[in-house]
Amino acid sequence: MTVFVGALTVDLLLGQVASLKRKRGVVSPLLAGLRRLELVVAETGHHELLRRAEIGVATVSGGPAQVDRSLDVAERWLWSRPEIEVVSVRRWVRSVDD
Repeated sequence: MTVFVGALTVDLLLGQVASLKRKRGVVSPLLAGLRRLELVVAETGHHELLRRAEIGVATVSGGPAQVDRSLDVAERWLWSRPEIEVVSVRRWVRSVDD
């Protein structure tokens, strides 16, 4: 059986965030929400910028279709969040045999 790995890198604009504490208050619930979708997530970039965040999302499955479905759910969920603006999304899906 082949294993497939998928990842998203999502660049976000956070709105009127004036402190790191407030940034954390926006980003932490996003990470928790994605984890509830059974995805692995982390804040991966823009640590020094108050109004920006980069989130990495990953999933593993036995087939590329399931990986794509999981990443689609994550992406739609992020696009639906009114407190953020999705600036860009990069997607990567590979077999471990690639």
